[in-house]
Amino acid sequence: MDHREKENHLRHCRYNAAMIEQAHEILRETYGYEAFRGTQREVIEAALDGSDTLVLMPTGGGKSLCYQIPALVRDGLGIVVSPLIALMQDQVSALVQLGIEAAFLNSTQNPAEQQQIVEKMHRRELDILYIAPERLLQTRTLNLLESLTISLIAIDEAHCVSQWGHDFRQDYLSLHVLREHFPGVPRMALTATADPRTQQEIPQRLQLDEPKHFVSGFDRSNIRYTVQPKSDAKKQLLRFLIGHKDNAGIIYCMSRKKVEATAEWLCTRGLTALPYHAGLPADTRAEHLQRFLREDAVVMVATIAFGMGIDKPDVRFVAHLDLPKSMEAYYQETGRAGRDGEPADAWMVYGLQDVVRLVQMMDSSTAPDQQKRIERSKLDALLGWCEVTECRRRSLLAYFGEAYPGEKSHGPNSDGNCGNCDICLTPPQIWDGTEAAQKLLSAVYRSGQRFGAGHVIDILRGKQNDKINQWNHQQLSTFGIGSDLTDNQWRSVVRQLVVQGFLIADAERYNALRLTERSRPLLRGEMNLTLRQDTAEKALRKPARKQSNSAVSEGDRQLWEALRARRKQLADEQGVPPYVVFHDATLMEMMEYQPTSEAELLNISGVGQSKLDRFGAEFLEVLREHAPC
Repeated sequence: MDHREKENHLRHCRYNAAMIEQAHEILRETYGYEAFRGTQREVIEAALDGSDTLVLMPTGGGKSLCYQIPALVRDGLGIVVSPLIALMQDQVSALVQLGIEAAFLNSTQNPAEQQQIVEKMHRRELDILYIAPERLLQTRTLNLLESLTISLIAIDEAHCVSQWGHDFRQDYLSLHVLREHFPGVPRMALTATADPRTQQEIPQRLQLDEPKHFVSGFDRSNIRYTVQPKSDAKKQLLRFLIGHKDNAGIIYCMSRKKVEATAEWLCTRGLTALPYHAGLPADTRAEHLQRFLREDAVVMVATIAFGMGIDKPDVRFVAHLDLPKSMEAYYQETGRAGRDGEPADAWMVYGLQDVVRLVQMMDSSTAPDQQKRIERSKLDALLGWCEVTECRRRSLLAYFGEAYPGEKSHGPNSDGNCGNCDICLTPPQIWDGTEAAQKLLSAVYRSGQRFGAGHVIDILRGKQNDKINQWNHQQLSTFGIGSDLTDNQWRSVVRQLVVQGFLIADAERYNALRLTERSRPLLRGEMNLTLRQDTAEKALRKPARKQSNSAVSEGDRQLWEALRARRKQLADEQGVPPYVVFHDATLMEMMEYQPTSEAELLNISGVGQSKLDRFGAEFLEVLREHAPC
């Protein structure tokens, strides 16, 4: 270790009780919270002690505090590596409202704006800087930062470094050089989604030095998971949205065309729905994002390009009209619901066509064969999860290597079910599908393994139509042997046989069904097959549970609306989303305790000194106007 490295190491490892007390003071005075949550304190202590860390914490679990507070306590500038511009802007806006000197460097700024940020860095006027990996790794940027005192380097969305992850990014692979350029500076890798293999790979790729691992539970107990076979997707979506007509939400679609068509269709049904995808003009995307963040009950219909790092706490639902690519992608996307801890829904429909389309995309990509195999194995895991017959939450957590504690939301449950997913609430029926599967596999084989599911089902059901007659398939021994099942029941059998690997839908041959080696013992009667029975949907669907806003009594309704109106006014004046001023939970607490002085208002969770100075008088005025006589 050379002289410079020793000095850096000693400077960055001066950890003592005073530093953690300062961290607590910042938590109270700046952020307005009395105590750390979960493993936040332990993570912060490790960073203050100069240790490298790997932090896995679910969305909404408070990851940002884990690096923001050490960056404020330690001497120097905190660097946050972030993959998305929207994430940087959102985080910086929130920090500025707290009175923290924060900024970002990215392509949205002109040269003059970027130079102003650089000058602030030289004058030591910045506490935290957000920057994308590709800009950070430029020689000019590294040289600039090496001339400064760096307190901490946080690498957000760290799963992007892993080729086993669901969102691999080439730029992240070079971040290991930060070890050489900033010796002794603690580095923190953070993510909400990483399976056990990815958890091992992240520290290796980043070359973290003996990192301390902090893995919080993946369970988002406030989210209700529901997965349905896709029949009439629009009708199913509309039925689901009955319970969320006054809520903000996100609907994910696979293609840009479907995004726009769905948003337009929802608008004709009386909802405020906006499209969002990479093909829209930048100013249109920015406008739609701001409306989603600042207005109530806006539904964003988007491709997966939308959502990472969006800190809107009151998203009440995330719906998928198409299948994601992996369990990690699904978990990350659904994690954007209910960040405030209030009840939220994760709802998805999927069908055989989704599987075919995703496999086709994977096969036609230019990725290396190993990467394709990884992606296919992850898709298979998601498909298997869609078809499970046990607690969906328990299976989801098991994928990430976590055992469900066996508790319902209202108390212990010895069977280990959560009581807040579709399977726990309406357990699916299972049936012996051996004979049905044999009939279907035989029909596929005898028709030459060259037709799609629809035609094979027509053969089984004994339907007379032009295509059947054209191929003379009414003469097959399997013609009409499946008339005891409906079209939808046969589609369910096809879907489950594809998911379980007995059939392949060949995208190169117009989705023709083909048998796999695994189908041989099933056809020969050497094994039995249990299938799940698709449950009929209910006519109406209620939301997951009563939402917090609806819990406001009629006597408090006027005060509640007045507090929200004042928050909206102040947010518009500041040019930020309302939740950046105060979260709903903070307003609820104001309504409950009705503080009459600044000292009392400062005791409300989420009210720190900076926000008290900025907004305290405004909210105290509202509270006085609505005080009981």
